[in-house]
Amino acid sequence: MATTHHVSSLTLSSRKPVLSSQPSYGRRSLYVCKPISSKILHLRHNNFFNKTSESIVFATYSDEKVSDNDVKELREECGVVAVYGDPDASRLCCDALRAIQHRGQEGAGIVTAYDNVLFPLTGVGLVGEVFDESKLGQLPGEIGIGHVRYSTTGASMLQNVQPFVSETRLGHLAVAHNGNLTNYEKLKKMLQEKGCIFNTCSDTEAVLRLIDISKKTTFVLQIIDACEQLVGSYSMVFLTKDKLVAVRDPRGFRPLVMGRRSNGSVVFASETCALDIIQATYKREVKPGEVIVVDKYGTQTFHLSPQLERSCCSFEPIYFSWHNSEVFGLSVHDFRYNAGIRLATESPVDCDVVIPVPHSGVIAAEGYAFKAGIPYAMGLHRRPDSGRTFIQPTQESRDIGVKRKLTPDPSVLEGKRVVVVDDSIVRGTTAPQIVRMIREAGAKEVHMRIACPPIIGPCMYGVNIKKSELLANGKTVEEMRQVTGCDSLAFLSLESLKNCLGDDSSGFCKGCFTNEYPIPSSED
Repeated sequence: MATTHHVSSLTLSSRKPVLSSQPSYGRRSLYVCKPISSKILHLRHNNFFNKTSESIVFATYSDEKVSDNDVKELREECGVVAVYGDPDASRLCCDALRAIQHRGQEGAGIVTAYDNVLFPLTGVGLVGEVFDESKLGQLPGEIGIGHVRYSTTGASMLQNVQPFVSETRLGHLAVAHNGNLTNYEKLKKMLQEKGCIFNTCSDTEAVLRLIDISKKTTFVLQIIDACEQLVGSYSMVFLTKDKLVAVRDPRGFRPLVMGRRSNGSVVFASETCALDIIQATYKREVKPGEVIVVDKYGTQTFHLSPQLERSCCSFEPIYFSWHNSEVFGLSVHDFRYNAGIRLATESPVDCDVVIPVPHSGVIAAEGYAFKAGIPYAMGLHRRPDSGRTFIQPTQESRDIGVKRKLTPDPSVLEGKRVVVVDDSIVRGTTAPQIVRMIREAGAKEVHMRIACPPIIGPCMYGVNIKKSELLANGKTVEEMRQVTGCDSLAFLSLESLKNCLGDDSSGFCKGCFTNEYPIPSSED
């Protein structure tokens, strides 16, 4: 069980620690939770210590060093939630984060606002490990934002768990971000030349540093000013002492939806399944390039410049999003079922039973079995406490994860010609072990059918995939079949993927399948 850590509230008092006179944006403005053994919290880079409850209490910085290599390798696929106007904001954020736990399993955090104070709490581990009733009781207020994190090797540190809280000249600000900034290195260099100090290896910190140096006169205008300098993917939620701000990048790479509860409270989340769990009614998507501000006066909408062509991530409905969610206007269930039908049409095979790789392969397998007229069964059972192996941070943890999470059922498999349907093959971590399991359970033949095209390129916009790790990188389908050990292997065609995405398939990024990306390198 992961240990959770509480950080004292960040008051908006006028008392400030004495710092060096040298300009250094970020020197005192990023607060991150860290395990502490006493009530004394210190701020790195100065000699200010606070032992009383009457003064400002700052969270400690981590003393861990972050190398440039750590930064360059950072890619995230995460989830965000936000609630405005509900006295149970922290509990609603927690429940909503549980609903999108599949988007990140390495860390979770919530920040709430109450009586001009921001209350942050973050920890490493699953949502249920980080938050319990006693911890939620330390997060008062009617406004809150939350985050679940998935990262690369070396970045699974508590100091990188969001939301981040920053002190700016206008007050305190918290942010939670899903995505990846492709111009991060350029921004970081520019900001460091202006005196900014970076305390994490997260590209999200660049957003806070841009807000630090913005000369705009309100938080909303500062956020817009910062976002208009970003390139890449971002669905973000910001929290001030009295406002909630939701922002989606102009290409709409990552999903972000808006809903309302019956008491009028406003909710934002990465997926609609998070709205469902807290009984919020789905209202609409946050549009690409849209900035929505929620405060006591209601909601206001702004738009980022320039407007760009829509490029939603096609891997969201394929894998990342939960089966009962709606993303980018698509029903994830219908998308996967149709992919299974098309896969059976394109790549039939004589067999006795169709089985899925649970959970994300289930609906595509149902579609395949229906179209093929072949019995469907659960030949692999998933243990309820297992995570998603693709988003485990290391190869070793992914290998162990496969063995722990799946159990073959000989009563379904023995003596059968089996078609195994999965949503995707990324690194090829699970496929060889799954084929081996099924053969050991007595299957006569094992045929794999994959409900998306071969993944041949990395994701630049928020998924931890290096090209060198991809099974399909430089390999033919036959060579991949040999690696997996199955009797036959087939993938959904790119044309069928476009059909499943609907009439607006041109508005989806398919770079990982085509090596053609919507953002030219000159924009980075």
